[in-house]
Amino acid sequence: MHYITPIPKYFILIKMASFGFLIFLLLILLPLTPILCTNDEGTALLALKTKLSGPENVLQSWDPSLENPCTWYHVTCDYTDHVIRLDLENSNLGGILALELGELGYLQHLELYGNNIEGELPTELGNLENLITMDLFQNKFQGQIPESFANLKSLAILRLNDNKLAGPIPADVANLPNLLLFNVSNNYFNGNDVIPVDGSFTSFPTESVNTTN
Repeated sequence: MHYITPIPKYFILIKMASFGFLIFLLLILLPLTPILCTNDEGTALLALKTKLSGPENVLQSWDPSLENPCTWYHVTCDYTDHVIRLDLENSNLGGILALELGELGYLQHLELYGNNIEGELPTELGNLENLITMDLFQNKFQGQIPESFANLKSLAILRLNDNKLAGPIPADVANLPNLLLFNVSNNYFNGNDVIPVDGSFTSFPTESVNTTN
């Protein structure tokens, strides 16, 4: 008759303790940041989130583990789940704009007015070829209007008033074919040497372009 030698209890306890220690090590060694499952547009918006500062609840719903950002607050998508609108106006946000904003190729409306965002306007915003409205007024943007804005052929409304921008204004912006409303008042633009006097600018009221802080 064969007898099975019982496993000592202390041996079982040692094995359990070793397994528990292994789990503990895995927990502390794994990265604490959530796994990114969102698409490229979500990644671009998350880059913006890292550059902005302000109340935590404003961007609290921007969950990187979701497949796309279409359920995030302040974000609107079309029926194909592409981001077409970003509404963060009057949200008490500071910081700067992320260059990755230029990767939102389907974006039609960029509404960031009434905040405290500063720094220069990213040249990459000129990549938003489907943009119809860009409202960045009442912030603290500095520097010049990027020449790349002349690529925004769909743009109808461009409001940059009440910032700290200076000239010259790119002459090609005056020739944007769909530009109906343009306002850079209360910046540091002044004089014909920095403000185009032809193209669409001939139809804009003087007070929309020729007022300085």
